[in-house]
Amino acid sequence: MFLGMENSGLRLTVDGPVARVVLDRPEVRNAQTPRMWRALAEFGAAVPADVRVVVVSGEGPSFSAGLDRALMTAEPVEGDEPLLALGTKPVDEVHRTIAEIQAGFSWLRRPEFISIAAVQGHAVGAGFQLALACDLRVLAPDAKFSMREPALGLVPDLGGTQPLVQLVGYSRALEICATSRWVEAAEAKEMGLANIVVPAEELEGTVKDLTDALLTPLVDAIRETKALLLGAADRTYQEQLKAEREAQQRRLAALAWYLG
Repeated sequence: MFLGMENSGLRLTVDGPVARVVLDRPEVRNAQTPRMWRALAEFGAAVPADVRVVVVSGEGPSFSAGLDRALMTAEPVEGDEPLLALGTKPVDEVHRTIAEIQAGFSWLRRPEFISIAAVQGHAVGAGFQLALACDLRVLAPDAKFSMREPALGLVPDLGGTQPLVQLVGYSRALEICATSRWVEAAEAKEMGLANIVVPAEELEGTVKDLTDALLTPLVDAIRETKALLLGAADRTYQEQLKAEREAQQRRLAALAWYLG
C-alpha cells in the first residue's frame, strides 16, 4: 500500500515491474468516490519508472458499479461535496475539478507501461470508463458494461469517449452511450471491447500469463511501440511513417550502443 493512500477505497501496490490497482469497496460493488479518484491520480504520478505493467481489478463480484450514487444526493460522501454542487461553482473551478478527476484515469494511457483491466461483474459508468482507460481488457463471462451517465443527465467525462469510439466506431459508441444499455461479455468480445473472455476461475491466471508475456520483450521497444500506436489515429500516413522512422532510429542507436 502506498503511504498516504490508506482508507481511499483502493489497494495500490508495486511489486517490481508490476503495479496493481484493486478497487476495494466490495460492499457497494466498488462504487467510486472523489477520494478514490484523487488516490488514483496520486498513484499514477508516483508509479516508479521501472513499472512495465499495471493491472486494474475489483474486489468481490463486481469490477465497479460506477459513481457512488450517494454523491448524487445533497449529503457529503466521505467529506466530499455532492456532485451536483459543482453545478453552482464558477466555470473555471468546474473545469479544474473535472480535470483533477480525469487525471485518475488518464495516466493509464501513458506509454511507459501497458495497463490491463481484469473485469468481472458490473463495470458501469465510471467503472466502464476505468476499464476503457486501460490498454487491454480481460473479461470473465459475467462481465457487463453500461455507460450510465446519460441516463443520469450527465455525459461521460472521465476519458472514456475517445477509446470507446476507437474500439467500436462512432455509430456503435453513440448507441451504447445514448441507450445506457448493457453490453455483456460475449458481445464485448465480438465488438472489440474485450481482448479475451475466460472462465471466472481462469481470470487471475490469464492476467498473470498476459503480464508475463508483456514483460518478455525489451521495455523500450514496447514503450516506443505503444507511443506509435497511441498517436496513429491523429497522424497522417506520412506523419506515421516519419514517427516510425524516428522511433526505429532511437531503437537502433540504443541497441548499437548496448551491443557495442
